[in-house]
Amino acid sequence: MIIPCMNEAGSLPGVLGRIPDGYHVVVVDNNSTDDTAEVARAHGATVVGETVPGYGSAVHTGVLAAETEVICVLDGDGSMDPQDLTHLVAALEGADLAVGRRAAGHSPLHARIGNAGLSLRLRTKYKLPVHDLGAIRAVRRQALLDLNVTDRRSGYPLQLLVLASKAGWKVVERDVSYSPRTAGTSKVSGSFKGTVVAVRDFWKVL
Repeated sequence: MIIPCMNEAGSLPGVLGRIPDGYHVVVVDNNSTDDTAEVARAHGATVVGETVPGYGSAVHTGVLAAETEVICVLDGDGSMDPQDLTHLVAALEGADLAVGRRAAGHSPLHARIGNAGLSLRLRTKYKLPVHDLGAIRAVRRQALLDLNVTDRRSGYPLQLLVLASKAGWKVVERDVSYSPRTAGTSKVSGSFKGTVVAVRDFWKVL
């Protein structure tokens, strides 16, 4: 599984302590200025660095570094439970991509509005049964590489879903838990500016 990180040293111990048995973790350190890399290594994760800033850059680097047939992606802020990944991986028995639908209530209002609007667009234009942009997901590694997701910023999850639709993939959504981040501040929903930049990246994809 892949955890893209920038300054998540405070949250990583809790996240890595909840990883399901048998999962190998690749933490991608995306220009952290704290002890993210050291904390990840101390908890048994493989750490790779990515100097090009952006969520998509970090995820893609993790995909290239991963060696398993199935990969999962999870944020490192402690807001989601890694144990939920087992349900997403199980869903791949009948699907090409499994994404998590986060429980509502812990994101700022502007982030929830943006997510709802973009999800509606995915359902109406691309016929995808999703209500969230998929901050947690499971997919087969080679199929993902073949899909050729090129966005290296916040638009990565959205472009993945759009390309999956165009490729005829079966996409399924499963409910996952969602809590306030356990440390630090979100780079996207933690500020109005961050959300505006992310939504702009999203609409470029659409």
